[in-house]
Amino acid sequence: MSLHVESTGHGPPLVLLHGWAMHSGLWMPVLPKLASRFRVHLADLPGHGHSASIAPYTLAGIASAVAAHCAWLPEPPTVLGWSLGGAVALQWALDQPGAVAKLILVSTTPCFVARDDWPHAMSAETLRRFGDELGASYQSTLRRFMTLQLQGSDQARELLAGLRAQLGARGMPTRQGLADALAALTSIDLRPRVGAIRQPALVVAGDRDTLVPASAGAWLAATLPAGRLASIPGAAHVPFLSHPETFFAACEAFCDGR
Repeated sequence: MSLHVESTGHGPPLVLLHGWAMHSGLWMPVLPKLASRFRVHLADLPGHGHSASIAPYTLAGIASAVAAHCAWLPEPPTVLGWSLGGAVALQWALDQPGAVAKLILVSTTPCFVARDDWPHAMSAETLRRFGDELGASYQSTLRRFMTLQLQGSDQARELLAGLRAQLGARGMPTRQGLADALAALTSIDLRPRVGAIRQPALVVAGDRDTLVPASAGAWLAATLPAGRLASIPGAAHVPFLSHPETFFAACEAFCDGR
């Protein structure tokens, strides 16, 4: 399949992968700073933004679609993935380790659903409710999801208005597309394989994140062989929007090997 990808900036390649229900327009507030250092490639994940969906809709399928589009890059990119995009980045690094240079994993977890041996996640019931509500009250469910992403964050009210404005900027995602993506997200469990990822990896976690608890980021950073953790106080699920300077400082130190 063909993904919608926009490219800008100069420097080594950086691929940006957004989260569930969003699109690559989410990155626009931070794009100028990223583009001053990187050749940035902003991808709409399958079934989001301007990209067509795939069937079956699986994490491996999403990663394969992104990898296929990026195969022409002159060198392996740094991949910056947020939320679902972070899980896609992990899958890409596992499936094609030579194709990914570094990972920046923002609000990322290897397993989105709480299990008996995994307390660092939302309950299965919470995610199931999102799925049920998509069919009954589509737009209000998406608005509630936006609110959860910023719950507890500094500047939550101002950021929420921006997120909601971006949501429909490339047309509203379909109910079926979101349901397929939510089902894929619910099934993700990369914990047994994380230790095989050898790329340098920065895990960025907000200490007020209610969707991906900071403890999930701490586990991920500790389990990745070349992982490090950057915890951002006062941030929830979207730290690159709520705390951009702290976020950039962590990313620059990581990319510079400091």
